[in-house]
Amino acid sequence: MIAVPTFREMLAAAKAAIREVDPQTAEEELAHPGAVLLDVREPDEYQQGSVPGAVHIPRGNLELSVEGRIPDKGAHVLVYCAGGVRSAFAAQTLQELGYTDVSSVVGGFNRWKDEGRPWSTPRSLTAEQRNRYQRHLLLPEVGEAGQLKLLDSKVLLLGAGGLGSPAALYLAAAGVGTLGIIDMDVVDASNLQRQILHNTERVGERKVDSAKKTLTAMNPDVDVVTYDVRLGADNVLDIIDGYDVIVDGTDNFPTRYLVNDASVLKRIPVVHGSIFRFEGAVTVFNPYYGPCYRCMVPEPPPADLAPSCSEAGVLGVLPGIIGSLQAIETIKVLLDLGDTLQGRLLSYDALEESFRTFKVHQDPACPTCGPDAGEIVIAEYDDLCMPHAVAPPA
Repeated sequence: MIAVPTFREMLAAAKAAIREVDPQTAEEELAHPGAVLLDVREPDEYQQGSVPGAVHIPRGNLELSVEGRIPDKGAHVLVYCAGGVRSAFAAQTLQELGYTDVSSVVGGFNRWKDEGRPWSTPRSLTAEQRNRYQRHLLLPEVGEAGQLKLLDSKVLLLGAGGLGSPAALYLAAAGVGTLGIIDMDVVDASNLQRQILHNTERVGERKVDSAKKTLTAMNPDVDVVTYDVRLGADNVLDIIDGYDVIVDGTDNFPTRYLVNDASVLKRIPVVHGSIFRFEGAVTVFNPYYGPCYRCMVPEPPPADLAPSCSEAGVLGVLPGIIGSLQAIETIKVLLDLGDTLQGRLLSYDALEESFRTFKVHQDPACPTCGPDAGEIVIAEYDDLCMPHAVAPPA
């Protein structure tokens, strides 16, 4: 008959296999570069208080999630629970998973707090938010911390048209807390072939008002700020100020140059999208870390070689693809995920159903972001780019 070890025997074995430290030692070791504090308590315990900066992974999810949250298996990991029992088993599990420098904090959070060491009540999602964003919470790269960051983020969409519609819908659904939308147009029946923020009942309504109705109905967490004005040199700096990312859905060169110069001056990343007939493109301009729009397009083409969608047409589904890619890049910028399209232009051809990527390099002679660039002057470019007034977004 096989003897089954008791809980006390399993705990003793776990403690014998790991290193244990008291809270004072743990606090001292946390000051070392690269040290990680891991909280393995349940979510309800974590919400009542935790050590600032701790990575929270409930013990039951440890094997599934830890490698995504703590990818460096050579990092010095200090594990704590409420009293030091679960953390001992967790530390043993981490060693079995290949982590080479793991310690369990004796006495856990209770002793840490009783000794007067720093702790706080962490901000957390509500039960309704946990349900809404649960697919994000399952992603170690996002998790609760990432979702809270999205809820704290502010994104400005230039246009509630073809590109702005899908981008706004997905950013709102993802829980980006503040969405600014600038558009001075009204909903027209000809927009409905591609501008999915709007519907037949809203024809004649201001686009920003229609967009706000759709987005707030989708997600009450989102604050939609509307700007029913023409974006110009007189207001661009005030409007973009305070936003984390700008999603550019404009379809004309004067506005693109204006936004580029203002975003470089304010150091705000721009997720750029463009569409034409059956083709589209997406890239990310991150001021001074990569090229800007003027690096990619130093001079605008003649007006007759760059007709707008209202002049040349566009396949209705195309902006849905490009706008969705803009939403993805925006979230990646906000959460510092993966490799953004900074320094690359992603081109899409709907007829070939193909994607191509082109390098975009910083221009050392760029008049806006180059090393020898002079003072950035915010000015109108209508006369430089085309003879007619600024067209509405796609």
